[in-house]
Amino acid sequence: MNSNMSNTSGKTSSENERRVDHLINLVERETRTERHLEQNSEISNPENLKHAKEVQQGRNEEIKNLKNIIVHGEHSNNDQVKNLEKRYEYTNGYLDHNADHMDNEALKNTVEKQEHRKDQLNSMK
Repeated sequence: MNSNMSNTSGKTSSENERRVDHLINLVERETRTERHLEQNSEISNPENLKHAKEVQQGRNEEIKNLKNIIVHGEHSNNDQVKNLEKRYEYTNGYLDHNADHMDNEALKNTVEKQEHRKDQLNSMK
């Protein structure tokens, strides 16, 4: 019975180590992007600024969620996982049917958002 408890504890410890590493990575990326936005906001394309701010908002939500998981052992909002999964699946279907008709910039942004959603889902599970 003790070996089962240590395996469970080891799994949780390993998951938390992974979450902490992911949290550190997210905070570093968020900080670099924020610094870049501050230094280059006047010369950047408004569409790129909008996209960067959306990514930053997603990162901040993910950082908050990881903190809750690490500290409390639970997601801050379990519906968030379901909603993110739903948006991910819906957008995959949309891309399957409409990628040929989308302009390159919209397609690129949508694919990037999907990658970000996938990262979020992986960190939330």
